[in-house]
Amino acid sequence: MSEKIVTMGIGLIVSIFVARYLGPENFGILSYAASLTSLFAISTHLGLHGLAIREIVKYPEDDHQVLGTVFGLKMITAIIATIAFILFAIYTTKPGNEEFWVLCLMAGVILFKPFQVFDFWFQAKVKAKYSSIARGINSLVLALVKIVLVVFSATLLAFAFTYLLSAVLIALLFLFFYKSESNTSLFDWDFNLSRAKHLLSQGWMIMAGSFFAILYLKVDQVMLRWLVNAEEVGVYSVAATLSEAWYFIPGIIVASLFPKLIELRDKSEEKFKLRLQHLFDILSVLALFIAIFITLIADPAIHLLYGLEFQQASVILSIHIWAGIFIFMRAVFSKWILIEDAIAFSMLTHGAGAIANVILNLILIPGYGGVGAAVSTLLSYAMASYISLLFYKKSRPLFWMMSKSLVAPIRYSIKYFCI
Repeated sequence: MSEKIVTMGIGLIVSIFVARYLGPENFGILSYAASLTSLFAISTHLGLHGLAIREIVKYPEDDHQVLGTVFGLKMITAIIATIAFILFAIYTTKPGNEEFWVLCLMAGVILFKPFQVFDFWFQAKVKAKYSSIARGINSLVLALVKIVLVVFSATLLAFAFTYLLSAVLIALLFLFFYKSESNTSLFDWDFNLSRAKHLLSQGWMIMAGSFFAILYLKVDQVMLRWLVNAEEVGVYSVAATLSEAWYFIPGIIVASLFPKLIELRDKSEEKFKLRLQHLFDILSVLALFIAIFITLIADPAIHLLYGLEFQQASVILSIHIWAGIFIFMRAVFSKWILIEDAIAFSMLTHGAGAIANVILNLILIPGYGGVGAAVSTLLSYAMASYISLLFYKKSRPLFWMMSKSLVAPIRYSIKYFCI
C-alpha cells in the first residue's frame, strides 16, 4: 500500500509538470504510445502470473525450472509483440517522423516484460517487499529524470526514452534483489516443454480476460488518436490519469479481507453473502463520495494543475470519475470469481466491456471527442462489472447486491430515520 501511494503520488505530480511542458499534442502522442504499448504487451501476460506463483509454492525444489519456463515463454511472445509493434508503427505513421520514433522506443519496453518473473518469485517466497522497494526506487529515479528533462527543455523523444529507461532499471533492480535473496543462479534456470504446455493449457483463459480488460482500459486513447487527433488524446489522458488514480483503493481493501471471505464461504453461506453486501456498500459509498468530490472540484483543479490548454479535461474528468463506482465494486466481484471458481465468467464480462467500449467509441468519438470517449468508458465499465452479471444465473445475486449498494446512502438513511 505504501509503495502504491508513493509511486502514484510521485507519478501524478511529475505527470503534471510533463503535461504542462509538452502541451496537449505532444503529451497526447506520448500517452497514445503508452496505451499502444500496453495493448501489445498483454501478449506477454499469457495468464501465468498466479499460476507461476502457485507452481513455485507447490514445488519449491523446481523453482529454477518454473522461472526458466515462464521466462522463456514470455520472452518468445515479447519478441513477437515487439516486431508486431514496429510493423504497426511503420504501417500507421510516416517512418522517420517524431511519432514513429516515439513508438519504436516504446516498443523496446515490451522486451523487458519477461523480467516480471522475479516478482513472481518474490511473492511466492513472501518477499514481496523487495518488489515494492524496486518499484519505489524506479519511481523516484524516473521522477528525477523527467524533472531534469523539463528543466533543460528536452525533446519529446527524450521523454519517450524514459519509458524504456524505466523498464531496464526495474529489470536490473529485480535481478539485484533476486541474486541477493536466492541461492539459485540464472544459469541454473531451464526451459521445460511439458511444464510449458501444462501452464499454457491453464493460463489461456486468464490471458483472454486480461486482454479484454486492458483493451477496454486503453483502447479509448488509441481510438481518439485515430478518429480525432493527438491533442485530444493529451487532454483525455490528463482526465483519465486523475480519475484512475483512485483505483488502487478497492484492491487493497478487498485483498485484506479476501482470506476472511474464503473462510466464511466454507462456514456459512448466509454470513458470506452478508459480508459481500457490506463490502459492496462500503466501496460503492466510498466511490460515490470520491465521484461527487472530484466532479465539484474538476474545473478549478484542472485549471490550477494543468492550465488553460487542458481546460476541456475538466468536463471529461467529471464524467470519467463516475466509472470508478463500477471499478470499486468490481474488486469484490473479482474475488467472488476466484472463490466460486468462475474464471470463465471473468473473461466473458471483460469481453462484453471491451466490445461495448469499442462500439460506443466508434459512435461517440467522431462527434464528441474526449467527452464521447469518457461516456463510452463509463457505460462499458457498467456493462462489464454490473449489467452483464444479470445474464448469468450464478452471478445474478451479485447483480442485486450491487443494485442495493448503488442506493446504499438512501437505504441507510431510511434505516437510520426509521429507528
